[in-house]
Amino acid sequence: MVHEIATALLPVFFALALGFGAGLRGYVDNRDVSSINKLVMDFAIPVSLFVSISSTDRSDITAHAGYIVVTVIALAVVYAVTLVLQQRTFGLQKAEAAVQAVTVAYPNYASIGLPLSAAVVGARGAIAVAIGLAVGSMTIVPFSLALLEDSKLGPNAPGSTLSRFGGALGKSACRPIFWAPMLAIVLVLCGVHMPDLIEKTLTPLGQAGAGAALFLTGLLLSAQKVSFGPNVAYGIVVKNGLMPLFVWGLCLLLGLDRVSTTEAVLLTAIPCGFFGLVFSASFGVQSRVAGSTLMLSTVAGIASLSVVIALLPQHV
Repeated sequence: MVHEIATALLPVFFALALGFGAGLRGYVDNRDVSSINKLVMDFAIPVSLFVSISSTDRSDITAHAGYIVVTVIALAVVYAVTLVLQQRTFGLQKAEAAVQAVTVAYPNYASIGLPLSAAVVGARGAIAVAIGLAVGSMTIVPFSLALLEDSKLGPNAPGSTLSRFGGALGKSACRPIFWAPMLAIVLVLCGVHMPDLIEKTLTPLGQAGAGAALFLTGLLLSAQKVSFGPNVAYGIVVKNGLMPLFVWGLCLLLGLDRVSTTEAVLLTAIPCGFFGLVFSASFGVQSRVAGSTLMLSTVAGIASLSVVIALLPQHV
């Protein structure tokens, strides 16, 4: 069991530590990460997901119907509860509350999800990661962007929150990290198989995706000034502990099979993602709470993910 946990987690946290050390020592700029972010989010990860999914069978995708329902409910509930608490209990303004809510509710699918699911679940895990990214990209991400846009423009902004949500949804759907895996899913469902030549052409770039994303996460973490308080503690407890328990309960309630339950629980047990920090930077919002939550949730993830992997059904 110890060997299995180490095999799943050591490559993930080694790449995170490498990025963290590079940023901390100044070998790589940990403030201006826009170029690395574009490489990871617009090229490497989309290509990696496209290649992984397009080589699967239609049955692998249709088998994820229950997983999709669980993921939608989990992300929406955790996001909504956190957003309300950030404003009413912790007293954050709308923009910073949205950043913290998406940080807590959206697991770090883009970097930790791919290598972790491959180690624990196998090749099928890439489909679950793509679905998780798609669900977040079509729900909590555009809602957060709409709230940030509202806050930036002020109370006299033209149009309604609903219209701004629609605009943010359209922008989210145009991101390669959304449409590339969705295109692969559509092609597989339509019975279209990618030619071997195209797969071999795309594979080298896709292979860089997971490692580059983990390095980017470490780089972002190295730039955070960490402070601990009730709000940060809330984020860690919810993301690393309560969210996977909630998902496990949903899986039992809906009668999901063992593999789907393993995927759902494992991927929602992944620590906080960096989307919130990326969005906040583009809107000029500084959130020390979100940065601290991301940092400490990732560190705590060494222990929490070990526990989850140990408790999950083996040999899925």
